[in-house]
Amino acid sequence: MVEMDIKIESGDLYDYNLRHAYNSAAGIMGSVLGALMILVGLGRSVWIFVVGGVVLLIYLPWTLFIRSKQQVLNNPAFKEPLHYVLDEQGITISQGEMTTTQSWEDMVKAVSTGRSIIVYTSRVNATIFPRKQMGDKTASVIECISTHMPPSKVKIRL
Repeated sequence: MVEMDIKIESGDLYDYNLRHAYNSAAGIMGSVLGALMILVGLGRSVWIFVVGGVVLLIYLPWTLFIRSKQQVLNNPAFKEPLHYVLDEQGITISQGEMTTTQSWEDMVKAVSTGRSIIVYTSRVNATIFPRKQMGDKTASVIECISTHMPPSKVKIRL
Protein backbone atom coordinates (compact mmCIF):
# COMPACT_ATOMS: atom_id res chain seq x y z
CA MET A 1 0.00 0.00 0.00
CA VAL A 2 1.22 3.49 -0.90
CA GLU A 3 -0.33 6.60 0.62
CA MET A 4 0.40 10.21 -0.31
CA ASP A 5 -1.02 13.71 -0.72
CA ILE A 6 -0.71 15.45 -4.09
CA LYS A 7 -1.68 18.99 -5.08
CA ILE A 8 -2.05 19.25 -8.84
CA GLU A 9 -0.50 22.44 -10.19
CA SER A 10 -0.93 24.03 -13.62
CA GLY A 11 2.44 22.65 -14.81
CA ASP A 12 1.37 19.10 -13.90
CA LEU A 13 -1.91 19.51 -15.78
CA TYR A 14 -0.09 21.07 -18.74
CA ASP A 15 2.28 18.09 -18.88
CA TYR A 16 -0.71 15.71 -18.94
CA ASN A 17 -2.53 17.76 -21.59
CA LEU A 18 0.57 17.91 -23.83
CA ARG A 19 1.13 14.17 -23.60
CA HIS A 20 -2.53 13.45 -24.23
CA ALA A 21 -2.77 15.85 -27.20
CA TYR A 22 0.45 14.84 -28.94
CA ASN A 23 -0.30 11.13 -28.63
CA SER A 24 -3.56 11.51 -30.52
CA ALA A 25 -4.00 11.41 -34.28
CA ALA A 26 -5.09 15.07 -34.41
CA GLY A 27 -2.02 16.26 -32.46
CA ILE A 28 0.39 14.30 -34.62
CA MET A 29 -1.29 15.38 -37.86
CA GLY A 30 -1.29 19.03 -36.79
CA SER A 31 2.43 18.91 -36.03
CA VAL A 32 3.27 17.16 -39.29
CA LEU A 33 1.13 19.58 -41.30
CA GLY A 34 2.71 22.59 -39.57
CA ALA A 35 6.23 21.30 -40.22
CA LEU A 36 5.41 20.53 -43.86
CA MET A 37 3.94 24.00 -44.37
CA ILE A 38 7.13 25.57 -43.01
CA LEU A 39 9.35 23.39 -45.22
CA VAL A 40 7.30 24.05 -48.36
CA GLY A 41 7.08 27.76 -47.54
CA LEU A 42 10.83 28.08 -47.05
CA GLY A 43 11.60 25.96 -50.12
CA ARG A 44 9.35 28.00 -52.41
CA SER A 45 9.63 31.36 -50.63
CA VAL A 46 5.90 31.40 -49.89
CA TRP A 47 5.93 33.20 -46.55
CA ILE A 48 2.23 32.70 -45.88
CA PHE A 49 2.93 28.95 -45.63
CA VAL A 50 5.76 29.60 -43.18
CA VAL A 51 3.50 31.80 -41.05
CA GLY A 52 0.66 29.26 -41.25
CA GLY A 53 3.01 26.44 -40.25
CA VAL A 54 4.38 28.38 -37.28
CA VAL A 55 0.83 29.19 -36.15
CA LEU A 56 -0.13 25.51 -36.41
CA LEU A 57 2.90 24.43 -34.37
CA ILE A 58 2.45 27.08 -31.66
CA TYR A 59 -1.36 27.09 -31.36
CA LEU A 60 -1.86 23.76 -29.58
CA PRO A 61 0.82 24.10 -26.87
CA TRP A 62 -0.20 27.69 -26.19
CA THR A 63 -3.91 26.90 -25.84
CA LEU A 64 -3.12 23.89 -23.64
CA PHE A 65 -0.95 26.11 -21.43
CA ILE A 66 -3.74 28.69 -21.04
CA ARG A 67 -6.40 26.00 -20.48
CA SER A 68 -4.27 24.28 -17.81
CA LYS A 69 -3.80 27.54 -15.91
CA GLN A 70 -7.54 28.30 -16.09
CA GLN A 71 -8.54 24.79 -14.98
CA VAL A 72 -6.31 24.93 -11.91
CA LEU A 73 -7.62 28.39 -11.00
CA ASN A 74 -11.32 27.65 -11.60
CA ASN A 75 -11.75 24.01 -10.56
CA PRO A 76 -12.30 23.56 -6.80
CA ALA A 77 -10.77 20.06 -6.94
CA PHE A 78 -7.35 21.64 -7.59
CA LYS A 79 -7.52 24.08 -4.66
CA GLU A 80 -6.63 21.52 -1.99
CA PRO A 81 -4.35 18.45 -2.07
CA LEU A 82 -5.84 15.09 -3.03
CA HIS A 83 -5.15 12.12 -0.77
CA TYR A 84 -4.24 8.95 -2.70
CA VAL A 85 -4.12 5.36 -1.47
CA LEU A 86 -2.84 2.71 -3.88
CA ASP A 87 -3.62 -0.79 -2.59
CA GLU A 88 -4.86 -4.22 -3.71
CA GLN A 89 -8.30 -2.86 -4.71
CA GLY A 90 -7.14 0.08 -6.81
CA ILE A 91 -6.56 3.79 -6.40
CA THR A 92 -8.64 5.57 -3.78
CA ILE A 93 -8.79 9.35 -4.06
CA SER A 94 -10.20 11.48 -1.28
CA GLN A 95 -10.56 15.17 -0.66
CA GLY A 96 -12.57 16.53 2.21
CA GLU A 97 -15.75 14.46 2.55
CA MET A 98 -15.57 12.97 -0.96
CA THR A 99 -13.94 9.60 -1.67
CA THR A 100 -13.82 7.56 -4.86
CA THR A 101 -12.07 4.31 -5.73
CA GLN A 102 -11.03 3.13 -9.19
CA SER A 103 -10.35 -0.60 -9.37
CA TRP A 104 -7.24 -1.81 -11.16
CA GLU A 105 -9.39 -3.73 -13.67
CA ASP A 106 -11.01 -0.46 -14.80
CA MET A 107 -7.69 1.27 -15.51
CA VAL A 108 -7.07 1.82 -19.22
CA LYS A 109 -3.28 2.33 -19.20
CA ALA A 110 -0.38 3.79 -17.23
CA VAL A 111 2.28 5.95 -18.87
CA SER A 112 5.07 8.26 -17.82
CA THR A 113 6.48 11.60 -18.84
CA GLY A 114 9.59 13.25 -17.54
CA ARG A 115 7.41 15.06 -15.03
CA SER A 116 4.63 12.62 -14.08
CA ILE A 117 3.23 9.12 -13.85
CA ILE A 118 -0.21 9.12 -15.47
CA VAL A 119 -2.82 6.41 -14.90
CA TYR A 120 -5.71 6.66 -17.35
CA THR A 121 -9.07 5.82 -15.80
CA SER A 122 -10.81 6.29 -19.19
CA ARG A 123 -9.73 7.39 -22.65
CA VAL A 124 -9.70 11.06 -21.59
CA ASN A 125 -9.53 11.04 -17.76
CA ALA A 126 -6.49 10.24 -15.70
CA THR A 127 -4.90 10.32 -12.30
CA ILE A 128 -1.71 12.36 -12.34
CA PHE A 129 1.17 11.62 -9.98
CA PRO A 130 3.79 14.40 -10.31
CA ARG A 131 7.25 12.91 -9.72
CA LYS A 132 8.36 16.01 -7.81
CA GLN A 133 5.59 15.56 -5.22
CA MET A 134 5.92 11.77 -4.94
CA GLY A 135 9.57 12.05 -3.97
CA ASP A 136 10.89 8.80 -2.51
CA LYS A 137 7.52 7.09 -3.09
CA THR A 138 7.95 7.11 -6.88
CA ALA A 139 9.44 3.61 -7.04
CA SER A 140 6.69 2.25 -4.76
CA VAL A 141 3.97 3.83 -6.92
CA ILE A 142 5.48 2.37 -10.11
CA GLU A 143 5.82 -1.03 -8.47
CA CYS A 144 2.21 -0.97 -7.26
CA ILE A 145 0.90 0.02 -10.71
CA SER A 146 3.07 -2.58 -12.46
CA THR A 147 1.99 -5.30 -10.03
CA HIS A 148 -1.75 -4.70 -10.41
CA MET A 149 -2.07 -3.81 -14.10
CA PRO A 150 -1.31 -6.08 -17.05
CA PRO A 151 2.14 -5.41 -18.58
CA SER A 152 0.54 -4.54 -21.92
CA LYS A 153 -1.16 -1.53 -20.27
CA VAL A 154 1.92 -0.21 -18.47
CA LYS A 155 4.36 2.03 -20.38
CA ILE A 156 6.32 3.64 -17.55
CA ARG A 157 9.98 4.63 -17.80
CA LEU A 158 12.05 5.68 -14.81
